[in-house]
Amino acid sequence: MSVHLHWFLPTGGDGRTLVDRHAYTDGGIRRDRITPVSGVRAPDIEYLAQIAKAAEQLGFEAVLTPTGTWCEDAWLTTVALTQVTERLKFLVAFRPGVISPVLAAQMAATYQRISRGRLLLNVVTGGDSTDQKRFGDHLGHDRRYARTDEFLQIVRGVWGGRPFDFQGEHYQVEGGLTALPPDPLPQIFFGGSSAAAGPVAARNVDVYLTWGEPPEEVKQKIDWIRGLAEQEGRTVRFGIRLHTISRDSSKEAWATAGRLLDDLDPETVTAAQQALGKSESVGQQRMLALHGGSRDKLEISPNLWAGVGLVRGGAGTALVGSHAEVADRIEEYHSLGIEHFVLSGYPHLEEAYWFGEGVRPELAARGLLDAGPAPLDGVPAANGRPASAPGGAPLLIAGGR
Repeated sequence: MSVHLHWFLPTGGDGRTLVDRHAYTDGGIRRDRITPVSGVRAPDIEYLAQIAKAAEQLGFEAVLTPTGTWCEDAWLTTVALTQVTERLKFLVAFRPGVISPVLAAQMAATYQRISRGRLLLNVVTGGDSTDQKRFGDHLGHDRRYARTDEFLQIVRGVWGGRPFDFQGEHYQVEGGLTALPPDPLPQIFFGGSSAAAGPVAARNVDVYLTWGEPPEEVKQKIDWIRGLAEQEGRTVRFGIRLHTISRDSSKEAWATAGRLLDDLDPETVTAAQQALGKSESVGQQRMLALHGGSRDKLEISPNLWAGVGLVRGGAGTALVGSHAEVADRIEEYHSLGIEHFVLSGYPHLEEAYWFGEGVRPELAARGLLDAGPAPLDGVPAANGRPASAPGGAPLLIAGGR
């Protein structure tokens, strides 16, 4: 089982500070008006293309694109980026509650033909009821997962190449059909930590994603989902979503992490924690429990830092250390059964180079990477340091990713 490395496209904006904000909102916590924010890189197509091309050059297999109010549409943005990349895949996040399953199946088929087979799907059931309601979705938490279950059954059914009927609580389909099914079928990624989420993953998905919890907790999740999948007669693979701060030395990496906290006043952390505490997502609550809103003891496991989650939602932990130490932690997760690593770091352009030129060679030397295409040729870094990533550059954290 090889390690699959993926990066992230910041379609809500990018930048260098540890605050929860996007390019199109005034701070990310109140979110009551839409205003450009000074110091944030707008997610225009030219900047996103730079990141996509860098990820491809550095040997990442795919890039994840988020979904929600505060980012660009994932389908449209990524299909545009397929035209300026050659082999990079796109892990497109979308919510089942805002699109017909038959239409989603058709869109995936079209996408595969346009991109020549470079689509992966990230199904986001949703844990923020406020944002769900913005899109007209008023179902409660557990019913959303029941709907996702039906949604994925229909998607796979209409990919079969013949008319498909389905009668459920949330969908009724007669003769559903994708006239020309996608080739290959996109892999389906999915995450969820609640009791309602587990059976959906076991029955329907290819890759179960968890946020970056300590290894022992990740192992518990793997065992849980693997057991449910075995009851369904299926095999599910596993992935993890993490940030990274990888530097030439451990001291430099931790100094960078420390600087990210320097201008965070207690009021900012308190406001962020109050907002995040309202989330219905069990995974989000697990992220919050890792640090309890406190700056003390943020290294919750060797090289696993929970500081990101003080002010942002979604993935709240980062692997911090030298390139070899970060590779050690990836190898540790891999030994538990994690195959897909969906990574990010802010700014995404610079951090892609830090990881791609620092950690990826370590993983390759350990025989953890598939002997597929090597990274595309590029300009060597000076003194082992990406020219676009000066040492200690701080990090923008944007919420809901």
